[in-house]
Amino acid sequence: MLIETESTPNPATLKFLPGRTVMDAGTRDFASPEDAEASPLAAALFELGDVTGVFFGRDFISVTAAPGVYWHALKSDVLGILLDHFAGGMPLFNPGSAAAIAVPMEGGHADDPADAEIIVQIQDLIETRIRPAVANDGGDIIYQGFDKGKVYLKMQGACAGCPSSTATLKNGIEQLLKYYVPEVTEVRAV
Repeated sequence: MLIETESTPNPATLKFLPGRTVMDAGTRDFASPEDAEASPLAAALFELGDVTGVFFGRDFISVTAAPGVYWHALKSDVLGILLDHFAGGMPLFNPGSAAAIAVPMEGGHADDPADAEIIVQIQDLIETRIRPAVANDGGDIIYQGFDKGKVYLKMQGACAGCPSSTATLKNGIEQLLKYYVPEVTEVRAV
């Protein structure tokens, strides 16, 4: 089995492509060893000690290294864990775990029913234009709410903590949403 690796805009994060589906639907972000207890794979990656984040996408896994850790030393350990997991046909989540279910919004903003049409436009643009581009970089972006012209989004995976995420949010995503949805005045990260 061959697992390809790709760099991401976040120098602390590498994207691993096992050549098969990782998540059938949605994504899952693990920001701590406690979060990872629901997944044998994520838990094994955190047990390396030099991992601070694991993200499962449709066909990739993004792994974030701790500050000061160099990928040349960590990469082979991560590849070994991924190879063992996928070659052994092990489950992504512990049996009976609700971990694969989308995590509810944290710090989200209640949407005003009067803005329903605007919200549908925003969510459609996120799904069709923004999420695929962000996934190419090893991450995901989750809609968290719309309030008085402001769109609230949560960055995950390689995008969380990326040095260029603010520029992506303001110069890319905000401009795109403002262009197609004039009611949008600002995009903020949650």
